[in-house]
Amino acid sequence: MSFIVGVILVIVLLVRLKVPPFIGLLIAAFAVAVVTPQIPLGNTASRIASAFGETMTGIGIPILMAAVIGKSLTKSRAATRILNAFSSVTGQQRIGWALFATGFILAIPVFFDNVFYLLIPLAWAASTRVDGRNYALYVVMIGAGAGAANRYVPPTPAPLAATDILNVDVGTTILVGVAIAIPTAVVVGGGYGHFINNRIHIPLRESSFLSDMYADDGTGDTERMPNLFESLLPIILAVVLVASQTVTSTFFGQNQQLAALTNFIGDPSFSLTVAAVVAAVTYLRTADIDLDGWSDELTDSLKTGGNIAAITAAGSAFGAVLAASGIGDVLAETLSQYGFGLLVTAWVIAAAVRIVQGSATVAVLTTAQIVQPLTDQLAVHPVYLTLVIGTGGAIFSWYNDSGFWIVSEIGGLTQKETLQTWTVVTTLQSIVGLVVILVLSNLFPLI
Repeated sequence: MSFIVGVILVIVLLVRLKVPPFIGLLIAAFAVAVVTPQIPLGNTASRIASAFGETMTGIGIPILMAAVIGKSLTKSRAATRILNAFSSVTGQQRIGWALFATGFILAIPVFFDNVFYLLIPLAWAASTRVDGRNYALYVVMIGAGAGAANRYVPPTPAPLAATDILNVDVGTTILVGVAIAIPTAVVVGGGYGHFINNRIHIPLRESSFLSDMYADDGTGDTERMPNLFESLLPIILAVVLVASQTVTSTFFGQNQQLAALTNFIGDPSFSLTVAAVVAAVTYLRTADIDLDGWSDELTDSLKTGGNIAAITAAGSAFGAVLAASGIGDVLAETLSQYGFGLLVTAWVIAAAVRIVQGSATVAVLTTAQIVQPLTDQLAVHPVYLTLVIGTGGAIFSWYNDSGFWIVSEIGGLTQKETLQTWTVVTTLQSIVGLVVILVLSNLFPLI
C-alpha cells in the first residue's frame, strides 16, 4: 500500500503537475510515512528530516564542489584542451572516440547535463567538417561515455549517495565502477553508435539551440587556454585523493597515522574541495574575467549544485520511508521465488522505479534505502550492489526524465531521434552493465 501511494504521488506530482522535484519528493515522503504503520505518526517529520540530513551530510559538499569544477572546466576551456588531446590520438576521422573519452573523463567530477552542454557543440562543429554526417554517432558516443561514468563512478551524485547509504568505501566504488563502466560504455557506444548512425541521419538543424551558440571546436585562440596537465589536474586530484583512502585501508591498515591522514584527504568533501579550488584558480587565471565576474559565475554553479543536492537528499528521505514499510522484504521474497538473487532483485527494483517516475537519482536512492537492510544476504562485496542499483536506475530514459529533454532540446533532436539514440543507449547500458556486474562479481567477489 505504501509503495503504491508513493509511486502514484511521484508520478502525479513530478510528471503530471510538474511540481519541482524537491517539493514533490518531500510531499510524497510525508504521504507515504503517514500511511505506513511501521512509522509512528509523531515521528513522521523527524524520521524524514533525519534521512534528509544524513544524506546531505554525505553528499552535500561533494556535489557543490563538483558544480564548481564543472563550471570552471567549461569556462577556462580546460575541457576543450582535454578533447583536443584525445582527438590528436584518435585522429579527426575517429573524433567520436575522442568525444567518448572526453565525456567519460569529464563526467566523473562533473554533472551529466554540464558535460552534455559542453560536448554537444563540439560534436555539432565536428559534424560540419564531414558535411553534416555522423551526428547520430557523436550523440550516442557522448551519451555512452558520459552516461557510464555518471552512473558508475563517484563523485557523481547517485553512486556517491548509494555508497553512503550502503556504507561502501568510495575509493573501492571508483575502482570497481571504472572496471564496469569502460567495457559497458565501449560496447554500447561503439556498437550501437555505428549501428544507428548507418540507419538514420540527424541533420544539423539551423533552428536548433546549437546553431545559435558558440561552438568551441578547439581551433580558436589557444594562448590563454590551460595546458593539458593543468586541465586534467582537478580530475587527477579528486581521483587520487579519494583513492588514497582505499589504498591505505587495503595495504597499510595497521598504520594508524597514515590511516588518519588518508581518511582526511580521501574524504570526498575534502578531496572535491581541493579539486574545485584548483579548477577555479585555473579559470580565473586563463579566462578574460575580473574577480567580481569570477565570483558571480562560481556562485551560479553553487546554486545549481545546491538544487541537485537538495533533490538528492529529498529522494533519499522518500526512499527511507518506503524502506520502513518493508517493501524490500516483499519484493525480495517475491523475486526470489523466481530464482533471483539480491543483485538482480535490486536491479529490477531500480529499473521499475526509474521507468515509472523518471529520475535515475530517485530510483537509485529509493532502491538503496529499500535493500540496505538486506545486505547481509550478499555473497559478494556490497560494492556490486551499489553499482547494480546504479545501472538499474539508468534504464529507459524517456519523456518523464529531464535528461531526455536535455538531449533533445540542447542536441537539436526530434523526440523520435532522441528515442532512437539516447533512450536506446540508456536501456542497452543498463542491460549490458547488469551482465558485466554479474560476471565480475562471480569472478572477483572481493570478499
